[in-house]
Amino acid sequence: MLKMFLDGARYLMLFFMGMYTYLNFRYFGVDEEEQADICGRQVRYMFVLHLLAYTVLLVHTQDGAVALFYGAQVVFFVCYIFLSRLFYRYVSRILLNNMCMLLCVGFIMLTRLDFEKAVRQFVIVVMAAAVTWIIPLIIDKVLLLERIPWIYGIAGVVLLAAVCLAGNTSFGAQLSLTIHGISLQPSEFVKILFVFFVATMFNRSVSRRQVALTTVMAALHVLILVLSRDLGSALIFFVTYLAMLYVATSDWKLCGVGLLSGCGAAVLAYRLFAHVRQRVFAWRNPWADIDDTGYQITQSLFAIGTGSWFLGLYEGMPKKIPVVEKDFIFAAVSEEMGALFALCLILICLGCFLQFVMIAGQMLVMFYKLIAFGLGVMYLVQVFLTVGGVTKFIPSTGVTLPLVSYGGSSLFSTFILFQVIQGLYIVIRQEEAADLAEMESHPAGEKSSRKDR
Repeated sequence: MLKMFLDGARYLMLFFMGMYTYLNFRYFGVDEEEQADICGRQVRYMFVLHLLAYTVLLVHTQDGAVALFYGAQVVFFVCYIFLSRLFYRYVSRILLNNMCMLLCVGFIMLTRLDFEKAVRQFVIVVMAAAVTWIIPLIIDKVLLLERIPWIYGIAGVVLLAAVCLAGNTSFGAQLSLTIHGISLQPSEFVKILFVFFVATMFNRSVSRRQVALTTVMAALHVLILVLSRDLGSALIFFVTYLAMLYVATSDWKLCGVGLLSGCGAAVLAYRLFAHVRQRVFAWRNPWADIDDTGYQITQSLFAIGTGSWFLGLYEGMPKKIPVVEKDFIFAAVSEEMGALFALCLILICLGCFLQFVMIAGQMLVMFYKLIAFGLGVMYLVQVFLTVGGVTKFIPSTGVTLPLVSYGGSSLFSTFILFQVIQGLYIVIRQEEAADLAEMESHPAGEKSSRKDR
């Protein structure tokens, strides 16, 4: 009987994940009333999937702490969704749902891999949710945000330089600072500052001088990251800047020159840094040194292949992958939940990006448009680098999967990112509501007569 339940649970989890993902894209083609219905169904599917997964985890672990942990998560998700809708009338429910679903998958996988880290992750999530709660309100109310470009730029450079000079080294790169026993990865937060810096600069002007100044500061960010050997973050900054540059200027030539410069820098980094050469070697032929440099990627490929279409929790061996709870958690998802489940996870991330782009397209103010687009590109590039590195599509860059991988700095920065986007969405909806109220209060003839005067 128990075997029948475990077999049935994996298929049901895939079914509910598939339905959730389908609704994620169905949402874009319907009216507001049906969108509300879709979001409600998504929440129900998420909670059922969550319950099934933790029932399976409890069966295998026989640990009451897992049941308590599940209960704490349910309370958090219910409160976060309810309070977000209560305090922010125009909150984007689809983005809210996707945040919770990605967190849900992360909790499930971390509980499977390392229960203690799962609990620590949950504590960080609760703290991040509380700290970033006010951001949507700030986006609309604090006009100072678009008046201090050099504060963003200089603060970012200082933080990155501090890591470069005194940071902790991990897997060949200087990534973090330790303050009173707490490890922080400043580049995760500098990403947000960087987008605000570029947006404020290009919002003021896109003259040659302004573009040159912005490019110099952006290049300084990337250069410090390269010197720290944090090439994954350097690539995210570089691609985001090029995308924002094109949106602001519509100049393909500038972007082409920037792309060629980036290719040259990549070749130089390959020649300068041994750990970069090792990663490229492991990417090109991991089987040649399967016990050393190619071990992580080969174990990841074995895991993905073993997972087939739908394997099931506790049916694989994801712990054999080094640092699986961080950079390679997508491989664990693919093995334990199956390739179809992992594909749905990618599509949910893609749905988030599409929502970011749609919000950017609706913004009338260039400052807000560039922020939404820049953060969206930054998010998509990070997802691409993570999934691409795990599947051997590109060399591994040591980048985490937002909201799913273990890591406090990544979680906090992603919460900030999503809350900034929520703030921009709320601005749009408030403007639409104000326009509608004005139209209803003034007849068309009266409006036209005022325009004529």
